[in-house]
Amino acid sequence: MKGIIFDFNGTLYWDSQLHYDAWREYSAFLRDKPFTDEEMRDKMFGHTNSDIIEYLIGHKPSKEMVDKYGKEKEAVYRKRCLLDPEKFKLAPGAIELLDYLKENNIPRTIATMSEWDNVEFYIKEFHLEKWFDIDKIVFSDGTIPGKPAPDIFLIAAEKIGLKPEECIVIEDAIAGINSAKSAGIGKIIAIASLEPIEFYQNMTGIHQIIKNFNEFDRSLLTTPVKISLS
Repeated sequence: MKGIIFDFNGTLYWDSQLHYDAWREYSAFLRDKPFTDEEMRDKMFGHTNSDIIEYLIGHKPSKEMVDKYGKEKEAVYRKRCLLDPEKFKLAPGAIELLDYLKENNIPRTIATMSEWDNVEFYIKEFHLEKWFDIDKIVFSDGTIPGKPAPDIFLIAAEKIGLKPEECIVIEDAIAGINSAKSAGIGKIIAIASLEPIEFYQNMTGIHQIIKNFNEFDRSLLTTPVKISLS
């Protein structure tokens, strides 16, 4: 494989519980009952705010409604992030892997269904510019269908100059894994950041299941040949 595409939430940053808590609160507000665990897995992770709100209220929301609820929910989420500094850090092994990718000039980017307010927050707080070309990060801009549609990974592969089959995708969510499959991604790595490893074992199309980035098999990546000028 020539390059790697990372999902972000629940993958590079283990914030799944924060999103659980924020969306449970908002689902109770919108429909008088919180999300169930199954709904969280199937209808929340990897989906756009518009998709989630539409599911909760049972009809297509107006843009104004999506903007209002989405911004309120995400503001609560970001506040929760900053209130827990012990957990507000990149996933175990992530920095070491990102340093390796940068040192070896391996194409890489992020493909997340987070909206720009959150992406900008992550860039600032985690200094993502150290490892990523910010212009190549793919995020929910209102035009990209939510996962499990393949679009986000097709766009991400194009941004790093590769074909989907030349890329590795690392994902934690069912919707994201299905999105990568639909996009024809070469190898899919599931990271068990919240769910147990057993959760992924019966899924088709997964090359490896890891508990953290220290377990990622770097030999899957082809290191570009360095041309000597001497």
